[in-house]
Amino acid sequence: MHILHLHSTFDPGGKELRAARLMNAFGPKLRHTVVSAVPDARGAASAVDGAIDVSYPSDFEPLAGKPFPARLQRLARAMKPFDLVLTYNWGAMDAVMAHAVFRDFLSLPPLIHHEDGFNQDEVKRLKPSRNWYRRIALARSAGLVVPSQRLETIALNTWQQPRSKVHLIENGIDTRAYARKSAPDVLPRIVKRSGEKWLGTLAGLRAVKNLPRLVRAFSGLPEEWQLVILGEGPERQAIRDQALRLDIAHRVHLPGFVADPAKGVGLFDLFALSSDSEQFPISVVEAMAAGLAIASPDVGDVRSMVAEANRPHVARAGDEEALAAAIAALARDDALRESIGKANKKRAIEHYDESRMIAAYRAIYSAASGHAELG
Repeated sequence: MHILHLHSTFDPGGKELRAARLMNAFGPKLRHTVVSAVPDARGAASAVDGAIDVSYPSDFEPLAGKPFPARLQRLARAMKPFDLVLTYNWGAMDAVMAHAVFRDFLSLPPLIHHEDGFNQDEVKRLKPSRNWYRRIALARSAGLVVPSQRLETIALNTWQQPRSKVHLIENGIDTRAYARKSAPDVLPRIVKRSGEKWLGTLAGLRAVKNLPRLVRAFSGLPEEWQLVILGEGPERQAIRDQALRLDIAHRVHLPGFVADPAKGVGLFDLFALSSDSEQFPISVVEAMAAGLAIASPDVGDVRSMVAEANRPHVARAGDEEALAAAIAALARDDALRESIGKANKKRAIEHYDESRMIAAYRAIYSAASGHAELG
């Protein structure tokens, strides 16, 4: 069975690392071809097991461009050799439209779309033109997978997708891998020194994550606290510039992408999110499984994800002062962090272990493709 993955980007982030975990879970009997709408954004490839048969072609029809009929037909023809097409986010929506227009004419394989969230330009309000385009393009897909309750509501009401085609699958992880504490020198270019405490986050360094906000919210913490941001992306310099302006660059660290996030999270003392928009952030689940308390804006499903004891530290979305206060309150109270962390860990194990997620994706992909290898 040969699966085509069409991504808006394949830089390390929640959806990309989930796709890599699913490839690993499905095993070496399957073949995968991965295409990124941003051709050089392929950093998540390092998370795919070496035993998996996966290719990253450089000559695939570009996913970005004007949706003219000739281009859409070329995109459709490029999908024909595969058994199942998986598309991800707005950056792959032209491929979804191409499939809808030419599916029957070219006898194309089934397509399942995954929508994990929105870019900075749709944080405050979805664009009506994109809503219409999604509605038309998705009409002939085999299914639409979303990770959050908010996206499920948008899929059903705004994009008017039938209930039978919309699948809510919450992100899951191997919770056992996060039970271990890490060695202080496990990360590249940084060592946790005795007496230090780390406020950490895992994120693609993109504008929607608003990591300069996290730098500002962190800036009032005592000197023993360090801010460690694990991830890679175009906002690296903006984060550094903010730290320099606040004269805390010596306490703000960007080691880059870490292929095994459990190792990095195992060094954190407190986890924080600063995004303008999220849906069901897998980094929050990872922090919960590691037994961490979490400070976050009230974005996506975060408030319902964390344990009840953690919910008072979920600040109003967009309120930077409230986020800074939540971080400060947790940073100064070791016992509070520990008790909330234990509650979060229990909830992660009970609700967000990846075995459920993998089984759900396996069932949906098998039903769409009819291939027993996924059964």
